[in-house]
Amino acid sequence: MGLVAAMTSTITGTITGTITGTVAGVARRTLVARTGGVDLTRLDRVPRSLSWPLRREGAAPSARLSAMREAGPVQRLVTVLGLEVWLVTGDAELREVLADGASYSTDIRPYVGRSGGSDGDIGGLGFTDPPDHTRLRRLLTPEFTVRRLQRVQPMIEEICRGRLDEVAAAATAGDGVVDLVPTYAFPVPFLVICELLGMPHDQRETFARLATQRFDVGGGGAGTLGAIGGSRRFLLDEVARQRRDPGPGLIGQILREHGDEVTDVELGGLADGVMTGGLETSASMLALGTARLLEDRALWQRLAEDAAVAGPVVDELLRLLSVVQVAFPRFARRDVVVGGVRVPRGAVVMCSLPAANHDPRAGYAADLDLARATRSHLAFGHGVHRCIGAELARMELVTALPALARRFPDLDLDVAPGDLRHRQRSIVFGLERLPVRPRGARHVV
Repeated sequence: MGLVAAMTSTITGTITGTITGTVAGVARRTLVARTGGVDLTRLDRVPRSLSWPLRREGAAPSARLSAMREAGPVQRLVTVLGLEVWLVTGDAELREVLADGASYSTDIRPYVGRSGGSDGDIGGLGFTDPPDHTRLRRLLTPEFTVRRLQRVQPMIEEICRGRLDEVAAAATAGDGVVDLVPTYAFPVPFLVICELLGMPHDQRETFARLATQRFDVGGGGAGTLGAIGGSRRFLLDEVARQRRDPGPGLIGQILREHGDEVTDVELGGLADGVMTGGLETSASMLALGTARLLEDRALWQRLAEDAAVAGPVVDELLRLLSVVQVAFPRFARRDVVVGGVRVPRGAVVMCSLPAANHDPRAGYAADLDLARATRSHLAFGHGVHRCIGAELARMELVTALPALARRFPDLDLDVAPGDLRHRQRSIVFGLERLPVRPRGARHVV
């Protein structure tokens, strides 16, 4: 959510920074020194004391997380082998932390050994501080302006049309039940990212497999780092290939315009951020958003018939669902006071985006409230690490959800909403499956 590192980061700005990402990949060399040789990457699972904030009740933040926010929006979560982990859950307090680049660092490169990247350097925006962050972000920013994004709108529409044809075909070929996760929610943002990056067709299957392995923390530190390392190596190889023969997409364009200014590791990290922020996040939003809308038939019908409602609906879904569970971890450079609470130097500060986006002190409702829809929510993060591809992510959703409603106005869930299986302990919240019955298809988009 993000990336949410948020295509985009958390949609680039929104994501491998997480409660678990921190514990699994943080400070390998530093933690080994601090803790007498303990290597957290060898943990076979993430401790409950760290993973419980990722749990949800349905699609909503857990009652425990909400109670923690009400009791005190800045609290020490746990100490792991001498490393203090703090959790921030309030809207105002998150904005305070995420906007303060002087008091916090997101750069974990000094702590990560070879398992985390190339000689301890992982590249990318989310784990980089200014001035490197400023220089690297400047390479991507031109591609995510509203003017540039207008060029990709027809491509997104074409992808949606093609995938809706596949959904209709799958319903006809089988028993009428289609899982929207692999047929629509995942392929739409995946194909957009492939086109955006200029990914060769013969590499896309490998790219898809690697992309889906990195967000589930059930395998502990080794599993998380292994999945991240695998996707990063794939992208580093692709950058090296395109440095010799630049392709038509984002990677090739940056190499043509700034080839001498960016290393393979840096550009691989930027491409990794686009994948990280823009694929699983948008796929989860499409699936979860569809499920939520199908619980309100009047709103589903309105979405199919009124183009003007799509923006507010998407903005409220982004806030309500907040699929990016936590922002990039912040490392306190010094003692700092947040919301009246002193956080000590060296602490890891985790910011819960779902908790903040449900904070009643900020005027947020517990359910969809189109009359109060806003684009100033925290689903894409905040500050210099706010998702650089937020506009692209929103464009995808504003296109894909109404297209689905127009094509299948009588779409129904094939299970009760309470029986939908959500991914547990995942950095990016989502659904395992979304079985639907696409009845009453109309051949329009």
